[in-house]
Amino acid sequence: MWLELRDVFQTLSYSPSVRAIILTGAGPKAFTAGLDVQAASQSGVLVQSSPSSSADEQSPTDGARIATQIRRHIADFQECISAVERCEKPVICIMHGYTLGLGIDLSTCADIRICTRDTRFSVKEVDIGIAADVGTLSRLPKVVGRFGWVKEVCLSARMFGAAEALRVGFVNSVWGSKQDAIKEGLKLAGMIAGKSPVAVQGTKELLNYSRDHTVADGLRYTGVWNSASLQTQDVSAAMLSGIQKKMPSFAKL
Repeated sequence: MWLELRDVFQTLSYSPSVRAIILTGAGPKAFTAGLDVQAASQSGVLVQSSPSSSADEQSPTDGARIATQIRRHIADFQECISAVERCEKPVICIMHGYTLGLGIDLSTCADIRICTRDTRFSVKEVDIGIAADVGTLSRLPKVVGRFGWVKEVCLSARMFGAAEALRVGFVNSVWGSKQDAIKEGLKLAGMIAGKSPVAVQGTKELLNYSRDHTVADGLRYTGVWNSASLQTQDVSAAMLSGIQKKMPSFAKL
């Protein structure tokens, strides 16, 4: 599934017709229900890493070779999920019901998070004997800015609800139903889509860069970025529309 996720977000990222993206779950009860433990116990990297795995050319018993295969698998998984964050277009993640494990990984890659009142979150990986390895431990502290709280929920794997997620800044808003949350997401996406795509995509790029670098590095990068972006005709179009009190129209990017 994650291979398709990467392909989808790469396509959306480069499509000039797309200006904002909404990511939500199709089922009525959950955004993500977490790992299929039964399936994972029968095949895949978790079985491969077990000492009881059979020894053949496809399943080496040498520790270094097993580790290399697992590392490559994890890196590929991380790269696919990170496609959501790398996407040039703003991504609005709308969560409902159970949002476990990978749901936290995916949502922390998004730019804006919205959930329903009944959403139940959990970083569940420690309950199956592993440390979360697809992005939660790297991104969640930067999303909420409360390292003690992050350690608590990641070490305990306890559930937390929408009200707590809003209080710590994990989600931007909470809505009564999935339908209401999607309606708000579409409204927000429409608002963003009406802006200059040069300005919107540049803002996302600069915010993400500055999050991971020093203030001085961020300022320098912003100067270089805007030395090109300020040459766009979108600037004059936006300023003129403000004077004329009408909605501007921006070309595709």
